[in-house]
Amino acid sequence: MRTSTIIRNTLETKIKMSLNLDGNKIINVNTGVPFFDHMLTLFAFHAGFDLDLYCDGDLSVDDHHSVEDVGIVLGEAVKEALGDKLGINRYGMMYLPMDEALSRAVIDISNRPFLFYKATFERVSIGLLSLENVKEFFRAFTSEARVSLHIETLYGDNDHHKVESIFKGFGRALKEATRVISNDVSSTKGVL
Repeated sequence: MRTSTIIRNTLETKIKMSLNLDGNKIINVNTGVPFFDHMLTLFAFHAGFDLDLYCDGDLSVDDHHSVEDVGIVLGEAVKEALGDKLGINRYGMMYLPMDEALSRAVIDISNRPFLFYKATFERVSIGLLSLENVKEFFRAFTSEARVSLHIETLYGDNDHHKVESIFKGFGRALKEATRVISNDVSSTKGVL
């Protein structure tokens, strides 16, 4: 089973996450930031993962530490669950429409962390989620999972739709990249 459980306790957040890459879409998410919970639920559903996540963060300050630290923990969880990465597809890509919005997510499980992120929003926040922290989530994930991730909102009018297309597309791209397709490592180097 490609699973992991990560516990991270700091003075700003206390997080416990269990992840199953070969799950049945059993998802339970509670970060204290309802719109973020919704996005993480959509992500896990479209990735086909089981995700159990609880975050107790310093939301009296703002949502930044919770969102960033969940990205850190998710990156650690994916990296641990992948283990030696034997047989994975490595690459994943998805164009994801959400009504008038269209986003693209492309990932390479390369052991080389890099984030390209291009998305603009008209609003400052949706509910308790500061939209500037969407990028921070993906930056933290990329660093800890050690993947190359390119996310771009190509167009759209509604910020909710744009963020939703990003998270769904990310889930679909990661599902494709983590899919086992062979018995060897998908690199001429022989290691990822």
